[in-house]
Amino acid sequence: PQETRAAAPARTRRGPAPVTDVAKLCVCDLLVAQCDVNCCCDPDCSAADFSLFTTCSVPIVTGDNRLCSQKAAIYSLDVEANPPERIFKLIDQVNPSIFCIHTTNYKQALSFSSPEMPTSENFDQLLKEFGSAAFSAEPDSWNMNTDAQNPADANETYRYEYGVPIQTVDAFLRLPSPVVSSWCSDANPAAFLVNQATKCTRSLSVEKCGSIQAVSMLFYINSSILAVNITVQSVVIQSLNGMQTSLNGSDVLRLPMILDELCINVVLGVSYHITYTDAGEIIEAAASFVLGAIKKEALSIQQSFEISFTQVNTKPVPLSGNPGYVVGLPVRAGFRPQGYPFPVEILFAALNTNKYGQLTILQSTSSQDCLESQGARTPILFGYNMVSGCKLRITAAMKCQLLAQTLLDLLKGQSFPEYVASFGNSQAHNVLDWVPITHLHNSEQRIYNAFQSSCQIPVSLEIAVKWTKYGSLVNPQARIVNVTATITSTILKQLPSGRERTIPITSSVVFSDISSPAEPGYKAWPTINAKLPFDFFFPFV
Repeated sequence: PQETRAAAPARTRRGPAPVTDVAKLCVCDLLVAQCDVNCCCDPDCSAADFSLFTTCSVPIVTGDNRLCSQKAAIYSLDVEANPPERIFKLIDQVNPSIFCIHTTNYKQALSFSSPEMPTSENFDQLLKEFGSAAFSAEPDSWNMNTDAQNPADANETYRYEYGVPIQTVDAFLRLPSPVVSSWCSDANPAAFLVNQATKCTRSLSVEKCGSIQAVSMLFYINSSILAVNITVQSVVIQSLNGMQTSLNGSDVLRLPMILDELCINVVLGVSYHITYTDAGEIIEAAASFVLGAIKKEALSIQQSFEISFTQVNTKPVPLSGNPGYVVGLPVRAGFRPQGYPFPVEILFAALNTNKYGQLTILQSTSSQDCLESQGARTPILFGYNMVSGCKLRITAAMKCQLLAQTLLDLLKGQSFPEYVASFGNSQAHNVLDWVPITHLHNSEQRIYNAFQSSCQIPVSLEIAVKWTKYGSLVNPQARIVNVTATITSTILKQLPSGRERTIPITSSVVFSDISSPAEPGYKAWPTINAKLPFDFFFPFV
């Protein structure tokens, strides 16, 4: 009927605007601010670069292939043109599958938010909400009317992924660094969740220091990170002899100027601190400055730059990888406080003698005297086998129990941790991400003397760390699965008056990769080299 045909358009609802703009997607864009070879979608490539390409490594870019209809970016090269040119087309692509997603109207599924952790205050409320056999996860509303939604005009919050350059209103957040030589390059963008520290040399003329932007505070705070302004957290003034003085007011803006043949308020160092949410939104950005004075004879200065990231409502803790451990970074450790399981936010606290919560061993000193080495510790670096030690001079006047306890504290430190983080970015509240340390004790050696009483003292600590490759074979992540600490003791008999003895005390760390292939002779699981036809489940996906 005619009235039915007239009402049909009114009931038709358009699908939502695409979440991903395929014209801006580029999976082959690997180099920051540089053109990737044969990457036709790289925005850093110019027409001159495209003329040298031989092919397009990624000819088509699409979003989620489960959608019924979506945009597709097509890239190709016109080799007949002189010089060759890149051809770009944006087409509508229809999914032929009978099982496809018509619209992504469940907004909560477009981003991941960390679940609420149970505490002593909210435990009853969470148990009431999620403790039954079934509970509802349906959003408050399912709104398919997207006519009022215009991503181009909406002031949306930008959500970053790991390694993505941090955008500002004009370009990217600058983190100057040396490129080919030691001279500073301002084209290096800061990447999200990538802690960096750089040093470079900047040419400077004292007569023109007031007009050189890179030595002024405004150069580093004048551009906001989209909707977040960069605030000044602290300002430190450094004198010519290296003495530093912190200014009381953090809102003081000091610009370079010439005073008595000196250029003062020159930026020597900048440290950015970014605060973000678990959804990847930057909510706060602060900068700390070190300003100094430059003599007229100086032709260049050395500048240092640093950037760090902290998730909101968490304490800043240095990471040793993201997620897997990085070779050369400290192994993170801690212990379980009293009152567990509540509160979980302090489940693994830092050690008393180590504010960063790292696993440490005895540090060797030049004197090699164990009693003078007390308190000297060095962090255990992932992947580095380490050996350290000292020499103990024993006399007849030493008490056995006091000596044994002193050596045990020397080997293990004041507070030896109970757990080690399995990943480089393990959070304190993720209990399953922490591996308990297994403690063993051996009394293998015996030193006999013709004296009456004996004393047992620890002489070595051996730490064995077993790790495995976790995740994708293309980009495996290092994960610690087992840690064993073995104390070896020696039995000594009482020395006569006036006699001395020197005994070596050692600490060692060994890392073992247990994900390596089995040695010959071990039985391995059989493998099947089979593949199902591509249409085996047709018409189902």
